[in-house]
Amino acid sequence: MSQERYEFEADPISAVYEFVSVGIKGSVKKLVIFTTIEPPDIYNLAFVDIDPQTGEQSDLITTNNGDSQKVLATVAATVLDFTDSYPNALIYATGSTPARTRLYRMGIANNLNEIKGKFEVLGYANDQWSQFQKGVDYQAFLVK
Repeated sequence: MSQERYEFEADPISAVYEFVSVGIKGSVKKLVIFTTIEPPDIYNLAFVDIDPQTGEQSDLITTNNGDSQKVLATVAATVLDFTDSYPNALIYATGSTPARTRLYRMGIANNLNEIKGKFEVLGYANDQWSQFQKGVDYQAFLVK
């Protein structure tokens, strides 16, 4: 995506990407973690914050740091980087809450033309996968 994004560090062995969101609430460490859910090529994308007090990972923290578009662009950039190393990978993603799934759907819809230049995007709704279409309330996404 051509939007502004954060720089990230990647650990190719563990498939973990780390970056820091900087905004109105300060600096927040975030991770994007790709894990195999169905060998050999289906990977789950987990997006988590690191609690600065405990160091624990959570996908339920709402940062509200005022930089959501930049954060989503960074997550998209990690998908590009990961699929450069694993070109046959299928990336499965869903939000940890319905509101987050909606945010992901809006991010995909707003950048669909650019995304379609590199990936095929499927959405899961009504117990089936289909080509992503704007305006459909999907529960999950698959990028290939």
